[in-house]
Amino acid sequence: MTIDAGCKTTAMGIMPHTDIDRALELALGLDIPFFPQLPKVDFHEDMYAQASQNFPGIDVDVPHERVDFDTERFYQELSDYIERMADAQTFDLTSEYSVVYHRFLEQALGGYEAIRGQLTGPVSFGFKVVDQNKKPIIYDDEIRTILFDFLQRKANVQYRQLKEKNGNAFVWLDEPGLGWVFSGLSGYLDEQAKRDYRGFIDGLDGPKALHLCANVNLPYLLSLGLDILSFDAYQIELMPKGYARAVADFIVAGGILCWGIVPTDSTGLGAETADSLAQRLIDYWNVVAQNSDTTTERIARQALIAPARCCLKNIGQVGASEESSPQSGASCGLSSIEEELVEKAFGVIKEVSYILRDKYGV
Repeated sequence: MTIDAGCKTTAMGIMPHTDIDRALELALGLDIPFFPQLPKVDFHEDMYAQASQNFPGIDVDVPHERVDFDTERFYQELSDYIERMADAQTFDLTSEYSVVYHRFLEQALGGYEAIRGQLTGPVSFGFKVVDQNKKPIIYDDEIRTILFDFLQRKANVQYRQLKEKNGNAFVWLDEPGLGWVFSGLSGYLDEQAKRDYRGFIDGLDGPKALHLCANVNLPYLLSLGLDILSFDAYQIELMPKGYARAVADFIVAGGILCWGIVPTDSTGLGAETADSLAQRLIDYWNVVAQNSDTTTERIARQALIAPARCCLKNIGQVGASEESSPQSGASCGLSSIEEELVEKAFGVIKEVSYILRDKYGV
């Protein structure tokens, strides 16, 4: 990779905004911009609906905001799908499923350090989408095999389109489902997921990148063959010493970690400052450096800074500011508390980035 991370900023793709221009303006205001996914604009912008385009057996029910799957329909459509696999347009993200993506591609993107896309990963998609019997499709071996291949091809088509706009493009797979494979009740466990994912990652063009907001097992994720890992670092609270070696080895090998450190819920964001969040990262990095053979300066050079997660629904107990309310948000050009929280979080990650760049000289 030629990406100079150096505590630069990026963010989650999913945003609560209903104004496309405003969402693009915010995304383009970060060091590594991305195309926003705006499910409140159109259900096709939902991460699962968006990824489902042209997968056999799928029906996107827009009025009920649901992605339906039927096994019989899957097999009826499979032969036609196989015939169309050689055509890259089968895996394209069309304007029907994302006007925002095509608006993003129209921007002047060559001057950024890098640009980023995103796509729902196969584990999350396979757990979320269920068949006519309410059974997650990831449990069906044949459907799962087709699904992994399908999303790999979609990621590669998106990567090639983005790379035409900026040579440092990458696409991360949005995979909260990888936080579920450690549950004994999931029926699709961590070792099987690792085997499937290593093959999936190996077939991706460009940097191999993964993002998840779920509870993280860093050593597990860092063993998947990634170049870039984005995760919710805020929820860790204290960096376990047992994670230090895996983190250090990943960084020494040239990997980039995107530290999601700024909370986007009102309770968390209201309790923190840029200084306190920067210090939390410094504390994490000190644990890694003290229990490995890397340095905090090297960690900073290979770090990106981001919000902890997206914010489609405020999980806190108060508004984004003391005077905030749905009505006051609307009066300042924002349609919801969630939008205000995201915008505030974007501002804070820039402040955190400046603090860390100054401290570590990156």
